[in-house]
Amino acid sequence: MTGTGRFAAACEAQAAACGRLGSPFMERLLRLIGDRLTADLPPADRLLAWPGDITATGAAVPLRLAGALHALVLDGADADLAAAYADRAGITDAALWQAVAGAMRRHAARIDRWLDHAPQTNETGRSAVLIAAGHWLTARFGLPLVLSELGASAGLNLAWDRYALDLPGRRLGPVDAVLGLSPDWEGLLPPVANPRIADRAGVDLNPLDPVADLPRLLAYIWPDQPARLDRTRRAAAEAARLGIRPDRGDAADWLEARLADAVPGRLHLVYHTVAWQYFPPATQARCRAALRSAGARATPAAPLARLAMEADATPGSAALTLTAWPGETVIPLGRAHFHGRQIKWTAPPLPATDASLP
Repeated sequence: MTGTGRFAAACEAQAAACGRLGSPFMERLLRLIGDRLTADLPPADRLLAWPGDITATGAAVPLRLAGALHALVLDGADADLAAAYADRAGITDAALWQAVAGAMRRHAARIDRWLDHAPQTNETGRSAVLIAAGHWLTARFGLPLVLSELGASAGLNLAWDRYALDLPGRRLGPVDAVLGLSPDWEGLLPPVANPRIADRAGVDLNPLDPVADLPRLLAYIWPDQPARLDRTRRAAAEAARLGIRPDRGDAADWLEARLADAVPGRLHLVYHTVAWQYFPPATQARCRAALRSAGARATPAAPLARLAMEADATPGSAALTLTAWPGETVIPLGRAHFHGRQIKWTAPPLPATDASLP
């Protein structure tokens, strides 16, 4: 396949994915780019000759370009492009492409620099799963939690105990929650159990600062999803207030050190949300070994759990899998939309431990 055909195919696949994830504008934009990008338009020479896998499972080149364009809109660097994005419901394809192509020409150097970095978001909608699991685990074990997140980005999902999960007839979370999540919920409701966080930390190969790097986080959120943009701003402000700063490093190195010593009277919860697929096989193997080694040392007074929200062979959603030690018990919790918009909860029922909570 030629560079032009390969890039067009990657844009088409990403456009379809964006459509399934609730962004008709990104679906339209990426199809336009894939159909109309020509070799004479900067930075086409780099885009069309990009080595290796350019799809979302590799370098995610179409999303890199889309993020660069959105950044020009968010910081007001290109008025014509910003106007086109603002009129996305009424603008014609011809006018939208004219604005996009013009921005590519006017900001070629800036877009080229932006393409150097892989897309990096911190989808706070996934915290709906973490809140539900946190209440379930608290009801099950009755212990404060130590949180360890792999692939933590800016650490926004390390502050899930500061968010509220609104379910039919039940609200989980603090009364002064900084944001609310309202996924379409199917299944039994989790127990209300008031999780207590004793410690929280995360790791990422390229951790982002929730203040300094907020413009980059926002640029990768799709322009026609203002609720996601608002949630990210609120979560970033809370992460900054809490002093959350993920460590820079390899997930396996970090996890081995993090699990070296058990913490009596605490449940250590290791989790990752749509991150595992990006770890090299050797890193995955070492993480699994570190968890099993720590699990073999776990006791009822110092248990360990791993929560995975990751893609599997079933397309369109992520599997929710909990593994608990001692005993290495695997508990399927259900499935979730990749942005947390829908959750099918299948966790075993547990009694609510604090029905007085809102």
